[in-house]
Amino acid sequence: MSNDATYPIRAVERVCDILDLIQQRPEGLTLVDVTRAVKLPKSSAFRYLTALEARGYVERGEDGRFLVGLALNSERLDVITQRVRPYLEKLRDEFGETVSLGMFDRGGVYYLAIVESQRATRTVQQPNMRYPIHASAFGKVFTAWRPDGEVRALLEREGMPRYTEHTITDPDAYLRELARVRERGYAINDREGEPDSRCVAVPVHGLRLPISMSLSAPLSRLGMDDVPHVAEALTEAAREFSALSTRPRDEPEARPPGD
Repeated sequence: MSNDATYPIRAVERVCDILDLIQQRPEGLTLVDVTRAVKLPKSSAFRYLTALEARGYVERGEDGRFLVGLALNSERLDVITQRVRPYLEKLRDEFGETVSLGMFDRGGVYYLAIVESQRATRTVQQPNMRYPIHASAFGKVFTAWRPDGEVRALLEREGMPRYTEHTITDPDAYLRELARVRERGYAINDREGEPDSRCVAVPVHGLRLPISMSLSAPLSRLGMDDVPHVAEALTEAAREFSALSTRPRDEPEARPPGD
């Protein structure tokens, strides 16, 4: 009776120990790190981690390390999407185009917040839909500062299907494009996902979560000559939002745009 009663409690405690450990190590942990810290056999630790990964509490990075999953970041994601909205709306009102916040997760890109253009003809993104890294400006931002070997492995795993005649489908060409992203500090999706649209994206630095801001528009309203100005405005908004989100707790909160 006592064994039956205490076993579930031990199992719950082990799960809690693993989750506490992973949340304390944002850089991630190997399976060996976990087994040593919680004093479990490797096979048992792997079963716990696999179950947590299936529920979204834990995820595996490209290097195989175990990281905090989205299920444990949901509250923070809600805060981020709520706080970022005034910045996205300001950009939407300035340019009259759709502005979004995206995040990299499990080899794909997801839209966290979308503020659509109020024009009749506009680009449309679907929230919570997974987009490919090789045919999106978000994807280029999220992979540009990763090691080449890691990017190649990711492309091999996810594939590089062609969506338009401009889609990059060769890994070497993609890596050359990422070098250009690093050089200028922003990414461009030039008719690579949709034949009649263009998108500019910039990273949001300073946050633990890999997020990015973008502006997308029909080709007729976003020429290549307009891209540097759009990228500059996105970069400034990303910088201001990052400063708000990472301020020390004892500092007064800056007012977001529009307040």
